[in-house]
Amino acid sequence: MTVDDAVVRALDIGPDSAMAAYTIDITTLGARSGSPRRIEIWFHRVGGRWYLTGTPGPRNWYANLRAHPRFIVHLKHGVTADLPATAVPVDEPTRRRVITAVLDLQSRPDIAARVSRRQNLVDWLARSPLVEIVFDDEELRTAIQ
Repeated sequence: MTVDDAVVRALDIGPDSAMAAYTIDITTLGARSGSPRRIEIWFHRVGGRWYLTGTPGPRNWYANLRAHPRFIVHLKHGVTADLPATAVPVDEPTRRRVITAVLDLQSRPDIAARVSRRQNLVDWLARSPLVEIVFDDEELRTAIQ
């Protein structure tokens, strides 16, 4: 299989990417119901890997992924692709590195305008959901270095 160039570009996000580039949909299975649940969420790429996180507090998508780690990433904004993946827990050093990078994005004017206040690193480290996205397609995982 050859990985589509548009998919590679869509996943090759970084600190200078347009805000829309961070936006995807995910479909998880409900933690209790097992029914599909689709939401819009931002994803991040830090150190060549992809992550899902969110503001501190309980999140249904996170509970769903803890119960059923397999999910689908739906690319959008000019690229249509449904990419099977697995949510993988992260260790504490990775957590600190990823959360710090995500919070650093808030200093960008286009993102700061959408965030009501600068988030607290300690609060995010203690209470934010965070998982690594591992795409099923090995060629896709290695296409972007």
